[in-house]
Amino acid sequence: MPKGYWISNYLEITDTNKLAAYAQLAGPAIQAGGGRFLARGTAAYAFESGHASRVVVIEFDSLEQAKATYDSPAYQSALAALDGGAVRDLRLVEGT
Repeated sequence: MPKGYWISNYLEITDTNKLAAYAQLAGPAIQAGGGRFLARGTAAYAFESGHASRVVVIEFDSLEQAKATYDSPAYQSALAALDGGAVRDLRLVEGT
């Protein structure tokens, strides 16, 4: 079965306190959903139209598991805590 990847690119961080509150809730919610953090941090290099911004890559056993985690009450609580504290481009991608 193909894996699922959660890729989040932080285009702008507008409130570091809200981001910290989000992180306190999001990490445990994602791990409880079976997510494994593969990369977290500012891009070391950005090419073409890329931005050297914060990027998070999380692996799940399936795309469905990633989507279920996003939709979970625990992760939705984390999103409520973020409440506009960041502008992100978040994608769920099926991979190998």
